[in-house]
Amino acid sequence: MTSQPTARGLAAALIALASAGCATAADVAPSHRWTGFADHPHGYLSAEEAPNAALFLPPPPTPGSLRDQDDVAVYRQTRALQGTPRWAMARADNEIETPVAPRAFDEALGMAFDPERTPTLALLLGRMLGDLETIQTPAKKRFSRPRPFVAEPSVTCIDPAPALAASGSYPSGHAALGWAWALVLAEMAPDRADALLARGVAYGESRVVCGLHYPSDVEAGRLVGAALVSRLKADPVFQADFARGAEELARARKAQGD
Repeated sequence: MTSQPTARGLAAALIALASAGCATAADVAPSHRWTGFADHPHGYLSAEEAPNAALFLPPPPTPGSLRDQDDVAVYRQTRALQGTPRWAMARADNEIETPVAPRAFDEALGMAFDPERTPTLALLLGRMLGDLETIQTPAKKRFSRPRPFVAEPSVTCIDPAPALAASGSYPSGHAALGWAWALVLAEMAPDRADALLARGVAYGESRVVCGLHYPSDVEAGRLVGAALVSRLKADPVFQADFARGAEELARARKAQGD
């Protein structure tokens, strides 16, 4: 078994990086049909069908344990990233609403994500956000881990809303969705898999940089993201949308000359 990275090692790596620089898609029109959470498409899975993160995740580190101390140390050390390019990236990665948020993967994908050109893919990624809420919410409520900036107030890369401060830190939903999106996109564009997966990792790490989650929250989030994708791949509606979305993406990449 490999050892967990130390707080000093993770913080140093992040600082070094900064210094360096329902309906199917056929039934729903492209991105202009929804604008945010208020009219966001629902997920593919019902509450009865979806995995329950409260039942498969291990609990967060016990307060005062070595792992908890490591989490707190990373939080404190990464506050030094304020004002760096990595800090700005973390602020941008706070966006999670579709159809805008997947544009975080533009560079890794090698093309601009355009919901109008890939409506099925846009809807698929959007519906995954709905499924994530179903899967992770029981765990956030069960564990009720205070967020870093709540337990120890300090600078964060965004101004946290009261609802964010009141929500559980464990697991990280952003890390879960970023990893789930990366897994799906990497399967659709296998030649870009390394870049897409690396971006999925960075999307989760942005929550640590931002001061909104601990490293262990992000790691648990990736477990949730993997569980989400695994379950969706057994859903026939998701399978159909995945096939159409992959075709759309292939056509869009070919048209762009990728």
